[in-house]
Formats: sequence, C-alpha cells, structure tokens
Amino acid sequence: MPSPPSTSRRPPLMRQRWSNLLFAHWPVAPEILRPYLPERLELDLFEGQAWLGVVPFTMSHIRPLGLPAVPGLSALHELNVRTYARLDGVPGVWFISLDATQPLGVWAARTLFHLPYLHARMTLSQTNGQLRAVAERTHRGAATATFAATWTPGAALPVARPGTLAHFLTERYQLYTAGTDVRAGHHGPHLWRGQLWHEPWQLHEATLQEWNSTLIESHGLPTPVGPPLLYAAEPLEVTVQSLRRV
Repeated sequence: MPSPPSTSRRPPLMRQRWSNLLFAHWPVAPEILRPYLPERLELDLFEGQAWLGVVPFTMSHIRPLGLPAVPGLSALHELNVRTYARLDGVPGVWFISLDATQPLGVWAARTLFHLPYLHARMTLSQTNGQLRAVAERTHRGAATATFAATWTPGAALPVARPGTLAHFLTERYQLYTAGTDVRAGHHGPHLWRGQLWHEPWQLHEATLQEWNSTLIESHGLPTPVGPPLLYAAEPLEVTVQSLRRV
C-alpha cells in the first residue's frame, strides 16, 4: 500500500469499500479545464495533455474508524466528474462534481469536506457480468444532468507502473478541494488536501455497450471528442483521512 507523504500525514477518519467502478477518461486541452481550478492549483498534465474523467461506482461499508457502520447510511452510489491537479509537487484529484444517492452523505461531504457533492437518483447493477449505471441529478439549484452507461469488464491488466498513463489516471492518493475554514475564524475560501490509502488498483479492460451522458456538458464543458479510454476496476478497501489546509 502506498505510504502517505510525511507533509500530509493526518489521522485516519473513516473506511469505505469501492466497487463496480469504471474509469472513463478523455484528453482535453489544458486551456479548457484551467478555469475550473482555483488559481493556486496547477493542472496536472500527462505529456502536456490534461484529462477529464467520469467515474461511476458504489461506495459501501462506510464507517468511522473504530466504529460500526450505521444501517441505512453505510452505502451509496456515486458518479463523479474529475480532472487532475498538483500543488507544491503533490499530485491529486480535483472534483468538478460528485453526484450521489445518500442525502446525509451529500450533506456531510459538502459541509465537512467542502466537496461539490450533489443529490441524485442512481442505480448501479450487475447482470451476467455486465454493469449498468443510470443516474439523474436532483440537486436543487444545480444544472440538470442525466447519465446511462453499460459496460463489460474484460481481461485483467498488469498493475499500472509509475510513468504510464494508466498510473497517472488511476493511482491518485490525494484530493484537493476549496472551502471556508469557519472554525479558525477565516471566512474566505481556502485550499484543502485529503489523503486516501488503498492497495494499487487491479484494473481490467472494459467495453462499452451504452454511453449517454450530459454530466460533462452540465458544467459548461464541451462534449469530449471520440470514445473514452476505459478501465474497469476490482473492489478495494479505502481509508480516508481528515482534510488539511494547504
């Protein structure tokens, strides 16, 4: 398991399991994504190219560290739109939106983690090895968005090595977000960095049978050109730490 950088080591906060996950990515000109990041964050590029991702998955077994899961609050489906950023040389994920099905979880993530979670209806099911995700954003005041995708995981891939595109897109152990630090008496927006721990992803090839989405367009971004680069992923256990202002 990758060890966290000493500059960002924080107490573990909760544990989760991520499953039924699909990474779908498109190359995007950096100048298109730059306005979606705070000024201090630098777009993280691979060979000069920015990448935009859509990631559906199921989050389950959610529980605070050392405590049991709360029935009815321990699982949700999520669908995020993301790109990649770095600050002071530390790479991470920058979320443009995260649609999710658990109202209390959406509230907690927006309030405690400053993450742009949005209420949504979503199903994610598996039938005869084929996965299907369907979602509709229901968040009051947010741009409407719908999503429907069907995919089939294929052959297992080698563990992604540093320096490869697969590693760049999937092996991310930091997230960045922006929000107000009211507890410290500061009311302006601040940058925060969070740490995740998990084993390296076991990735698989994936084949799309269906993809209909207005998620990316709901943020004013142009429709990506061409089919996405796909990786399906096996389930893994994730430990989440508290945020740190940076």
